[in-house]
Amino acid sequence: MDCQLEGEERFVVVAHIAQEIRKSRLHFQLKRAAQAQAAKPGIAISNLQEQVSHGLKETGWERKLHNAVYKHLLSYPKSSHPNTPLEHTKEPLTYIRRAQSTWEKRILKSLNSMCTELSVPLARKRPLAEQKELRGRWNELGAEEPDLSAFRPVYAPKDFLDMLITLKNPNVSSGQQLAGGINSWGLIHLPFKVQTLDELRDHYREFSAGTQQTGVDDHADTSAELFEAERMRLGRKILQANHSALAQQYAKTGCPGGLRANMWASMLGIAMDDIDKLYYEQLRSYVFQHDLLVDSLLYKDVKLTATNDDQYFVFEDLLYQVLLVFSRDTQVLSHFSNSSANPAKSYIRGMLGVEEYAVIYPPNGIIPFHGFSMYVAPLCFVYSDPYKLYYIFREMYTRHLFRLHTISSHPEGIVSLCILFESLLQSSQPQLFYHLREVGAQPLRIAFKWMMRAFSGYLASDQLLLLWDRILAYGSLQLLAVVAAAIFAFRRVNLMETSSFAAADAVLADLTTLQIIPLTQIFMFPT
Repeated sequence: MDCQLEGEERFVVVAHIAQEIRKSRLHFQLKRAAQAQAAKPGIAISNLQEQVSHGLKETGWERKLHNAVYKHLLSYPKSSHPNTPLEHTKEPLTYIRRAQSTWEKRILKSLNSMCTELSVPLARKRPLAEQKELRGRWNELGAEEPDLSAFRPVYAPKDFLDMLITLKNPNVSSGQQLAGGINSWGLIHLPFKVQTLDELRDHYREFSAGTQQTGVDDHADTSAELFEAERMRLGRKILQANHSALAQQYAKTGCPGGLRANMWASMLGIAMDDIDKLYYEQLRSYVFQHDLLVDSLLYKDVKLTATNDDQYFVFEDLLYQVLLVFSRDTQVLSHFSNSSANPAKSYIRGMLGVEEYAVIYPPNGIIPFHGFSMYVAPLCFVYSDPYKLYYIFREMYTRHLFRLHTISSHPEGIVSLCILFESLLQSSQPQLFYHLREVGAQPLRIAFKWMMRAFSGYLASDQLLLLWDRILAYGSLQLLAVVAAAIFAFRRVNLMETSSFAAADAVLADLTTLQIIPLTQIFMFPT
């Protein structure tokens, strides 16, 4: 029965990927390339298929197809059965679905309250003069200083954590063993299975001290230049081969700065063409045509976060451009099929509650929180081209980052990351965890904001990019919890001397001096 189900599920996956590729631009391009091969002089009808296949392989189209299949395979939702209902595929646990729905209603209520208080519409058409003026200063959006004092973030990481702490499984009593067999001292009391440190060591074995790492060995006293030259040579060879799977394997030990932009694009399956640029320009025209309330929220967020950060303030204009375009992109909605969340909706005036008059708001379905813009900021160090920056961010968000601000039971979701962090810290540093708990400094209250923002704005930018190398390479956000636990373990001596939340928070206020890869190695593979 298991073998039969496995075969049936495999067939469904293959059919799904084939259907997705048929709907893509690649399918049309492949057909044209095959026709061009078939039209070549000297092609014999008797072995037409073989010769066309050989031609597609020689011209690189076969590799592009392999990369597309690999990309869809990575993003395919894993369900227990091919006939699983859609809502169960999105989130199998009923009480988690209810919690996410409740959270979404709270967010929307906060947004609508702001509209009412400020007498600002959710959306309005810009007058032609305003459209022309906005076009003229598109590359200097940061120069304008609109009065945003009345606007406030819809929610912040602290609000989201407070919601997560209230989650309870109605079928499990509080006295039962939680979080991987540990009777939890932490804040999240849900029986989600998370990996042990031994299991993580096996999964992230490339992190071991015996494996040379970009971010460690390229700064060593001896052989650093030789190591870096070899990494560059191998990286260029992989990029030339245009092989997404090899690029992922390579990046497990980090990407040299000079190759990072192309290596990430290869891993994420981003290969831009003129149609992509045209689509971006179309989204940009939507920004000019309509003013959305979320525009002000995004402006405010950039001002409160990136503009006040010594590392990222220079990218202010670029951040506005990417975020404003992102809010209009309806293709982002496709990720909701793999998410426990549902896109935010509003109603046409006078038709509140009538589904026929409901519209998704904003067009991408995502209401930004305080710190959302920091998902984009580090990418500005890697991509100066706004087109490529945009598509890389969109792929990273729809593949990984959305999980950091939605309530789900997914092993990569923020709830599982919280449980993993608390479990790792309790098992590896029980005295430290107990001490912090007793002085009112629950570790998760400090680490949560790091994980929810994927450490953006907390680590030095070069260290953050080394961490994101590994997140993309392993296709996993679990490293956020591992790194958070490693930081607590590293600052253990100072934390043991604290006697309040404020003191513990102060010890961990500045993470910019940390060398994150060796620190994580020491935590995972102590000698």
